[in-house]
Amino acid sequence: MNVTGGCHCGAVRYVAEGEPMTHALCHCADCRRAAGAPMVGWTMYRVDAVEITGETKVYASSDHGRRMFCPNCGTGLFYINEQMLPGIIDVQSATFDDPDAIPAQVHIQTADRIGWMVTAHELPAFERFPPQD
Repeated sequence: MNVTGGCHCGAVRYVAEGEPMTHALCHCADCRRAAGAPMVGWTMYRVDAVEITGETKVYASSDHGRRMFCPNCGTGLFYINEQMLPGIIDVQSATFDDPDAIPAQVHIQTADRIGWMVTAHELPAFERFPPQD
């Protein structure tokens, strides 16, 4: 299975070949702050299985963690930590052309999860916006 994706403006594109190792929803504070979101979906591949076109900017988000994003639009795309996960690249799954292609398998770093995320699935839901009263 090949998965394609890219950043918001289209300057960075990628193809991930083969089956991913896992697809995890990360709740760590580092991911939350880097993405400005309550959690980040990461699909893990061998680094040689992901072909990237376009230039990314690299941000050292920790001693060994490197986050890659589009320098034009700021979309977060990839994460590498050679110390902890040698030879592995994480791809932000929300940047897939078809985000439903690979279902999430696990929540990780839940010790850092925002409290209200535990029951977020219980909130009212609207296909677009709530009615204006």
